[in-house]
Amino acid sequence: MKRIGLFLLPLALFLFVTLFLLQGLYSDPRERESSLLERQVPAFTLPDVMDETTQYNAQVFQGQVTLLNVWGTWCVTCAIELPFLTQLKEQGVRIVGLYYEQDLDPDFGGKSLPQIQQSIRDKLSQLGDPYEFNIFDVSRDYSIDLGVTGAPETFLIDREGRIRLHHVGDLNPRIWEQKFLPLYQELMGP
Repeated sequence: MKRIGLFLLPLALFLFVTLFLLQGLYSDPRERESSLLERQVPAFTLPDVMDETTQYNAQVFQGQVTLLNVWGTWCVTCAIELPFLTQLKEQGVRIVGLYYEQDLDPDFGGKSLPQIQQSIRDKLSQLGDPYEFNIFDVSRDYSIDLGVTGAPETFLIDREGRIRLHHVGDLNPRIWEQKFLPLYQELMGP
């Protein structure tokens, strides 16, 4: 009887690990539920990326349905989504950028604020500027508060400042039509 137990225990452990790994293999990492859904956006006070004297807080999301788009000029996928986001802005969608710069991290080299601002101006003039303004997440603390794992990521925020949708990856016409548009239209009302 002991021999059967010694054989079954490793077999059961092997099957458990195999099922666990298969679940991860076939899951979509972009389809994860944010713990902030249906909650108020976390509190913050951060500067405008182009004007340090202008400070923003969570009140910027009150009264208007808003897309909060996390991006950076270093992000290739962000550059791909900028023209589509610009089309959305032209259709009247309010988009606020949450910008963070990798090059402020000593491990990546380091850029000065004027270099960052010039990089942003260059990128937005080349690919389109969908943003009403850009909040500068200097130390990436706010991105962490939002549960951001990278860029781009987009949040749909309702008029009361609650996060209603969180998408990891680029926002493109297919994702907009299937995932965002129905809820956006509902939030905009008649």
